[in-house]
Amino acid sequence: MTFDTVGWIVAGIAVLLTGISKSGLGGAFGGLAVPFMSLWITPGQAAAVMLPLLCFIDWIGIRAYWGKWDKEEIRLLLPAAALGMLIGSLVFGWMPEKAVKGCVGGIAVLFSLDRIFGLRARLKMEGPPGKGTGLFWGAVSGFTSTIAHAGSPPLLVYLLNRNLPKGTFVATTVIFFTAVNAVKIVPYIALGLFSWETLKVSLLLAPMAPVGVWIGLKALARIPERVFFVFATVMLGVSGVKLLWDALV
Repeated sequence: MTFDTVGWIVAGIAVLLTGISKSGLGGAFGGLAVPFMSLWITPGQAAAVMLPLLCFIDWIGIRAYWGKWDKEEIRLLLPAAALGMLIGSLVFGWMPEKAVKGCVGGIAVLFSLDRIFGLRARLKMEGPPGKGTGLFWGAVSGFTSTIAHAGSPPLLVYLLNRNLPKGTFVATTVIFFTAVNAVKIVPYIALGLFSWETLKVSLLLAPMAPVGVWIGLKALARIPERVFFVFATVMLGVSGVKLLWDALV
């Protein structure tokens, strides 16, 4: 596996954006790293490179948000995510990654359009999502996170409708993906996705992670709550378009 000069620059920016997104935007813009890196290396290698970096970012972020997450949401979402991760581990390797990206991208785009144009309100779909909805999207997030590190859009489909304060919202996504990414290490090892080459690339890109987290924390403290959620919704839509593009080309 090799990066040229442009590849290293793009990979570094991708890690930086992931840190910003996970610490300041609830992960809405974090699903682009694997697709970007996959322009130079295989998707499996890109996923293997990103997982240690995601765990590193999680470790930094969880210290900033410790104890600030919504405990009820976490108790609901994590068991569902565990089921999704189990299914994702079983199908990893034979389910086309483009199919996963297409589904996740479509969900992200539709949800962003709903948030912007109020599609569900026009269909008389009112009220916050219930526990069944949380279990479903938690499982989908665990599944897509295992397959393609694309767990944020399904989780945000649920959490953005829970009307949490922005700090609680981000903290909940941080603790959720801290647990999910830590558990993913086991199936990734079992599937033989890690190599010395992928670990070396992860190590070289690691300095970009704390810089991104720092920028994300500063941005969260300064962005008004309404602007924050509008921006998170737009970024979710952008990531969805990118995933759809990857699925079609």
